[in-house]
Order: sequence, then C-alpha cells, then structure tokens
Amino acid sequence: MPNPNLKENKLKRLLVAPFRNVVKAFSKTQYVKFQYKYITHHRLNLKNPIRYTEKLQYLRLKVYPKWDLVSKCAGRVGLRDYIKECGFEDNLVQIYGVYDRFEDINFEELPNQFVMKCTHACAFNYLCFDKSQLKTEELRKKFNRWLKTNYGKKTVELHYSKIKPQIIIEKFLFEKDWLPVEYKIHVFNGVAKSMYVVTSRNKDIRYNNYYIDWTPFDGSQFNGWKKTDYEIEKPTNWDEMVKLAEALAKPFPFVRVDLYNIEGKIYISEMTFTPAKGTLILDDDKCDFEMGEWLDISMYLTSK
Repeated sequence: MPNPNLKENKLKRLLVAPFRNVVKAFSKTQYVKFQYKYITHHRLNLKNPIRYTEKLQYLRLKVYPKWDLVSKCAGRVGLRDYIKECGFEDNLVQIYGVYDRFEDINFEELPNQFVMKCTHACAFNYLCFDKSQLKTEELRKKFNRWLKTNYGKKTVELHYSKIKPQIIIEKFLFEKDWLPVEYKIHVFNGVAKSMYVVTSRNKDIRYNNYYIDWTPFDGSQFNGWKKTDYEIEKPTNWDEMVKLAEALAKPFPFVRVDLYNIEGKIYISEMTFTPAKGTLILDDDKCDFEMGEWLDISMYLTSK
C-alpha cells in the first residue's frame, strides 16, 4: 500500500508557495529543512542523520556543493571526460556536438532523430523523433531559457551551479523501435545495493525496484510511482553492469548510476547524486532506515 503521506494538502501548498523563494534566499539550510518536512512529513536531522533521505540532504547541503568531481560528473560533458579517464569510453553514447548557443547548431547536419540536452541540469531535454516536424523557433526559446537558468540555485542542489550551461546533442538510442529500458543502480560507499528499472518510457511509464541481486525491493518504491504487473527480466550481463556502476561510483559516498543495455551493449547515461533532491516518500518507511544503514557518511559529518 502506498505511503499515505503521498496525498498532498493543496490548500497548504497554496499558502506555502509564495514564501519558498524568500526562505531559500534567507537560508538554504532552513529551506531544505522546510522542504523535507513538507514533502516527507519527517523532521530533518542534520546533526545526526539516520535515514537514507536525511543523509542525502546532508550530502546535498554540506558535501557535494564543495566537491568539484561531483559537479564534473553531474554535468553531461564533464561526465564524458570522467568516463574516458576511467577507461570506459566504449560505453559512451555517441554525440553529434556540444554547443554554447542554440544558434550555433546546424540542424541540416543532424540525423532525422536525435536527443538534445542541457549539460547543467536534469530534465532540460528534447527528444526529436522526426526532424521534419521540428519547430525550431519554439525550441530556441525553450533552450535559451534553460541555458539562463541556474539549476543548482533553483533546486538547492548547488553542485549543479558549477557546471557550464551548454547544449549536447546525442544519438537517439532505440530498443525494439522504442525508448530503451533504463537501469538505475544505487551505489553506497562503492557498493551497489539496490536499483530500479524504468520501462515504457514516454508511453505508460513504470518503475520496478529491486535489491542488487534482483530480488524485489517493493518498499523502496517512491513518490507514488507504479510498477509493472510482470517481472522484469534480468540482463544476461547484469554482473558487468553492476561492476561498471561500482567502478564509476568508487570515489563517492552515494551516487545513482544510470545505464542502458541494448542488445548486450552497455551505455552510460548519467550519474545522479541527489535523486529527487533526496525528498523521497518511500512506500515502506522502514526502507528509509534500511538504506540509511547502507550509507556511511560519518567521515563527512562536521558535528554529531
């Protein structure tokens, strides 16, 4: 049964909304505390974080903003450099170019299908299924607005603020004529412990949560997302995918490594350090503590 905290009080949201930016400007820590309490209904303990979601907030506020390698790997261009440095260049998605301005893009040189992404943010993306249907002027306005957005400041995930805003254009990956399945592996202190699989993207999207050995971890389902009514088949090269995720995540206390696996070929999509800003409402609250036990941030705590 989904967590009852998923039901939002719309009146409360209406009353709170005008004050969010004021609190954010005054104190980012206080803002995150309010945000965490508002969404999860739990008080945020930053002095002695126990929950997984609490520890993510600590990393979000106190650790990752100061860590240049985190910013590098959170950015789409910097991540490609990091992947090459780690020796996994063969697992990169092909790109057609990186651009400082939308106006620098020559669309005539691009294939009929491609993916455009901002390098400095999440969800600032455009999927082109048919170039002949492209509305260039609308797209220009959208990307120019995105490029001017300080995503890290907006979301209080300040490790994004160090990333140079650019546009990267990638090859459109397909699997059986549709968007590929995504495998999102959660690595805690260098060890992959859990993951979820995203299927039917852009159609009837579903999320299936598992422990890393592929046994169900349904309690870690979050934010009301639904899973499939059938079990997802484990890739034959799953062990290789896990080893790749762990190798990339080795320097960090926590990161989610997103992968594709198309006909046995593994592609690295992105690395996410604060999933959903750490404000996750898990279906089973016990899982928040279970995952919290996996994540050791004791060396980063400035006070108890």
